[in-house]
Amino acid sequence: MLLLLLISSAFVLPWAGAGRIIGGKVVVPHSRPYMAYLKIRVTNETGTFHSYCGGFLIRPDAVLSAAHCVDKEGRVEVTVILGAHNIHVRERSQQRIRVVRWVIHPNYDHDGNINDIVLLKLETNAGINEDVQTISLPSRNERVRAGTECEVAGWGQTSLEGRRTDVLREVELKVQNDESCQNEFRRYQRRSMICVGDENRAKTPYNGDSGGPLVCNQKAHGIVSYGKRHRLFHGVFTRISYFVRWIRRQLRRFALQELPASPSSQ
Repeated sequence: MLLLLLISSAFVLPWAGAGRIIGGKVVVPHSRPYMAYLKIRVTNETGTFHSYCGGFLIRPDAVLSAAHCVDKEGRVEVTVILGAHNIHVRERSQQRIRVVRWVIHPNYDHDGNINDIVLLKLETNAGINEDVQTISLPSRNERVRAGTECEVAGWGQTSLEGRRTDVLREVELKVQNDESCQNEFRRYQRRSMICVGDENRAKTPYNGDSGGPLVCNQKAHGIVSYGKRHRLFHGVFTRISYFVRWIRRQLRRFALQELPASPSSQ
């Protein structure tokens, strides 16, 4: 879990850890069948700890998420839970599948949250049914215009103070002009990132929502990446259309790999 550090709100932080959507609403159970919950276990010389992220199913054997969710020091083990509404209840709809391999984008930069994308290979194919389904991706370099209304779902914090809920929540947010984020985030890149926010500063993804999809017009256009602590207007999302060619190439490689295999970030 990403600790809620006592630092200035001017610092840019990835939205990782056990957090909840702020200012949103509980979704109709299983109405977002592409959503994935990532349970992440990290073991290193200091001990073992757990963190949590979102993700989304794009093929029965593949989930997209944010690179910073699995970019940890030590041995990292990831389990994906599909078909969940209340993540702390063993619902009949849930499918728990181990991740056997992942690929972080080769140009990922943790310090600037640049190219913040990872593709995870599941040990077995997910069973596609009413509660578990894939979501479509945009075409290469397809862009969503400023002003477009989109949705973000997750199991993240419902307040800045860390209030928690176990059920999937969703918030509606609007795509903003790139200039808005360029003025606020020094390393914002318009080609590979999307600027999203709520003018009333009352709604945002937050800790724990990292890796979840920004859904616009029934396609996953973005991945929850980073924002500023205690500032609820602008959030930065990885622009999926910029990475479509890379995603397709990795999916072809996944299809050729023999399983089981060791998790990898290479």
